[in-house]
Amino acid sequence: MNELDLKSISEKLEKINLQFAKRSKMRIQTIRYLLFALCAVIIVVFVAFAAMQSEYLNWDYNDPELAVAGTILHGVEFLFVRLAPFALIASIIGIIFTYKNR
Repeated sequence: MNELDLKSISEKLEKINLQFAKRSKMRIQTIRYLLFALCAVIIVVFVAFAAMQSEYLNWDYNDPELAVAGTILHGVEFLFVRLAPFALIASIIGIIFTYKNR
């Protein structure tokens, strides 16, 4: 191989490395934005549940439709309030890690 071939190969490898770096940066940004969106959704749902103040607990559960809807709402709220803080903390840690890698 002559010097011209080595230079050509090194230029091609440099282009490929730049493409990989751009793709990696875009992937990290996408993950970061998704984590920010997840944090925002969790906060909005917490605020909505707080504003609702579990009003469904005062419904007349003798009506079967209200009983089913109230039970479902209670189950969703119960699971959300217990699991969402872990998801929020994990998302914040993920956001921090995406900034620390830079």
